[in-house]
Amino acid sequence: MDELILEVNNLKTYFFLASGVAKAVDGVSFQLHKGETLGVVGESGSGKSVMSKCVIRLLEKVGRIVEGEIKFDGQDVLSFSEKELMAYRGQDVSMIFQDPMTSLDPVFRIGDQMMENLRIHRGLEKAEAKKVAIEALRSVGIPNPEARFEAYPFELSGGMCQRVIIAMALCCNARVVVADEPTTALDVTVQAQVLRLLKKLQKETGMALMLITHNLGVVWDMCDRVMVMYAGKIVETAAVKDLYANPLHPYTWGLLDSMPSLSSQRKTALKTIAGTPPDLRLTGTCCNFYNRCPYARPICTEQVPELVELEPGHLVACHRQCKSETLKRGEDGGNG
Repeated sequence: MDELILEVNNLKTYFFLASGVAKAVDGVSFQLHKGETLGVVGESGSGKSVMSKCVIRLLEKVGRIVEGEIKFDGQDVLSFSEKELMAYRGQDVSMIFQDPMTSLDPVFRIGDQMMENLRIHRGLEKAEAKKVAIEALRSVGIPNPEARFEAYPFELSGGMCQRVIIAMALCCNARVVVADEPTTALDVTVQAQVLRLLKKLQKETGMALMLITHNLGVVWDMCDRVMVMYAGKIVETAAVKDLYANPLHPYTWGLLDSMPSLSSQRKTALKTIAGTPPDLRLTGTCCNFYNRCPYARPICTEQVPELVELEPGHLVACHRQCKSETLKRGEDGGNG
């Protein structure tokens, strides 16, 4: 896990609206190594999906990367030409989108869509592309792949379509796979099958995986490191075991506390994080979480907290978590 594949530094992606500028991603930095799984968690609207689409530069028509750099194998992705981007997408980095039913074109057969991908990125002839595509369908556990190759997307279940999307992402031997909530539309048993499949294929190929999810249980089971995002910023990042054993940011505490416990002996109401995320047009002058944080102090409304390393590999952005002050989970914080 020593080989650095993907590096993102101070990435800022803004949406320029008639009503103002929405800072969807505001200064995000991270690294991804060979064979590593990086989990990205946070509420809807925290910038997870926008950040992931920036990695493969799919937002030029909608949002704009105003600052930062994205490097793949040391190459500047933001300087790629259209031809270089064509090779980069699919061949170097592949993406599994949230909804498999809308990720596949309904008017083309599964096989035609897979072969197009293979002929563009690997330069295969039609017969060889068909052979590789069928083998890819078989590798993701699709029964009778020859018949599924000839099917249309609407003839397959959601779980089967998700397996097709995974096969398409992997058949070009991409070194990085970005999975944007790949199990959102699936039932629990199919979710488990898809996650096991990703873990198995990662072990076999050595690919790096960025897994975006709302499910903290999935993060524990799948990931090596986790990055917690809120309102376009990283608020905490650490090795998974370190973050679960010793979370430092009040937002992370809220996310973990909201998970239902199977060991509870009595019926208790699920905990929630009070309030709502901020308007992204108004962020950038203070801690984005201050209005929902029971531990906030005046400084939280006046300055943006820096992401600092408090323990080896464990970074947090909180004014009350620093060398001179350590906030304890559950202590009487108040807002005074």
